[in-house]
Amino acid sequence: MCILYFDCFSGISGDMAMGALIDLGIDTRVFQQELEKLNLDGYELKITKKLVNGITGTDVSVILRDSDEDCHETSVHVAREDDRHNKSIHGEPVYKGRHEGDHDHTHDHTHDHTHDHTQGHTHDHTHTHSERNLKDISLIIDQSNLSQWVKSFSKAVFLEIAAAEAKVHGKDINKVHFHEVGAVDSIVDIVGTAICMEILGVEKVFSSVLHDGKGTIVCRHGTIPVPVPAVMEMLTGSGIPLISENVGTELVTPTGMALIKHMAKDFGQMPPMLVKNSGYGMGKRETGRFNALRVVLGDMYDEKQTDEEIIVLETNIDDMSPEILGYAASRLFDAGALDVFYTPIYMKKGRPAFMLTVLSNAETENILADIILMETSTLGIRRTTCKRYCMNREVVTVDTEYGKARVKVATKGDFKKASPEYEDCRRIAESAGIPLARVYEAVMESAAGYLQGRVDKK
Repeated sequence: MCILYFDCFSGISGDMAMGALIDLGIDTRVFQQELEKLNLDGYELKITKKLVNGITGTDVSVILRDSDEDCHETSVHVAREDDRHNKSIHGEPVYKGRHEGDHDHTHDHTHDHTHDHTQGHTHDHTHTHSERNLKDISLIIDQSNLSQWVKSFSKAVFLEIAAAEAKVHGKDINKVHFHEVGAVDSIVDIVGTAICMEILGVEKVFSSVLHDGKGTIVCRHGTIPVPVPAVMEMLTGSGIPLISENVGTELVTPTGMALIKHMAKDFGQMPPMLVKNSGYGMGKRETGRFNALRVVLGDMYDEKQTDEEIIVLETNIDDMSPEILGYAASRLFDAGALDVFYTPIYMKKGRPAFMLTVLSNAETENILADIILMETSTLGIRRTTCKRYCMNREVVTVDTEYGKARVKVATKGDFKKASPEYEDCRRIAESAGIPLARVYEAVMESAAGYLQGRVDKK
């Protein structure tokens, strides 16, 4: 099982998470091609290497383009929740622009802002723009060409932030208008992080305890405590541990908090794992310590076990539209199903029907059962347990004459086999204008070299 560990020793923000994941070795060209599927204008993405405290990491900046509103309606020039520190007076940060909770409805305003974790640029301008609410952001994501998993994950993160802001400010969630989390750079941070997770093929995420600063910060409407209210609301009842460090500013941003809350299944020490790679996402503000987020990629140590017990959920359906059945399958996959498939069957009186089969682990069984009952016409579900034999699996990237592609590699003892990633092969075939079968042949040839030990995995 491919797992990822977030070491949040200096907090977490959206751009630090995206930078750390890219630093694991993701092909930036492939990443940006995926990000273009968001169909969002008004920004430029700058990805660079940065040396801090003798350690090299990846620095990501989302640079907003300055132009008239009618030229880029999605580019909202505002202070982000993780981009607010302009300067420090006697060690205390002074914020300008809007704090994430400052959701009044003034459309004409003047402000200047820099980015803290993503503070790679400064804007000084006066302009008029429209705010975004949760529905607006969800529409941008839904209308994109991103994968269903990236869409679902990104919308869930925005919903988390919106719910926290609504609670903090005593508003209905649909009446909260966002400046910070609706900005182009925040959308890119969240969607970009989801794209990285999908490219890496991560199956489970763990995190350290979270480390935040202390004291207070000054925002447009006054002084607020650290952790900032939206972060504290997301922490409430979550069971996520937090340590307050002797740093007089915010280290955990609302975007970072929402991301790690939705990614990590457990918080604490790094689980036993076979480490394959590590990466660093760099912050840009001086905190008096190493300001970065570290991620560690590897396989679970107990992955050597070749058998495991799984749960099989089955039900027969003879009165549903195929479109709705397809939607139900998508929801089940998004909720963590190991596999979902339909088998044509005949029921009494010769009626054609389908048998829905869902493979699950113990952690997601109840959630998947509820989805089956809600999204299908069935009145009951059969449940059995069984043991399956599994090969050890990992995802590697190989070079071909047409470009890079991911390959799923399975091993058991000295036996190895590989399977090209379909989406990568399709992308290469469409870009190069060649048959998909030819791409598969090229990828398998490179994969054979890796299996025989002649090619290093990327």
